[in-house]
Amino acid sequence: MTKSAIATREEPVVFVIDDDPSVRQSLGDLLRSLNLKVETFLSAQEFLQRAHPDSPGCIVLDVNMPGMSGLEFQRALMQQGVDLPIIFISGDSDIPISVQAMKSGAIEFLTKPLNEQALLAAIYAGLERDRARRILRQSL
Repeated sequence: MTKSAIATREEPVVFVIDDDPSVRQSLGDLLRSLNLKVETFLSAQEFLQRAHPDSPGCIVLDVNMPGMSGLEFQRALMQQGVDLPIIFISGDSDIPISVQAMKSGAIEFLTKPLNEQALLAAIYAGLERDRARRILRQSL
């Protein structure tokens, strides 16, 4: 079996990072109901402290969290060479924050309450983008 075949078969993971337990729970339930593997985190710091599978994935990230904000976390990931697609979610963001997130590489910026179809479309796009990036990296 080739490396690219392995990369396409790995089970993708959606990482949900939000300080609101009800958001983490509802998103986790939704994604698990679609047979997606989900890991939830209270904060960006908690995510950074845990080991993660080396499999295709994406991050659903609240932009406004105590401690390290979503934008600060996005910069930290870039500095560490972590290239997981990020979907920002926010209950109270303004246009400059969303523009900054998108310019820094986010694939989507959604406002709460979340439109389930828009969120799922962004997640599936993020998972596919990361899977394609991994296959390309292995072929080099």
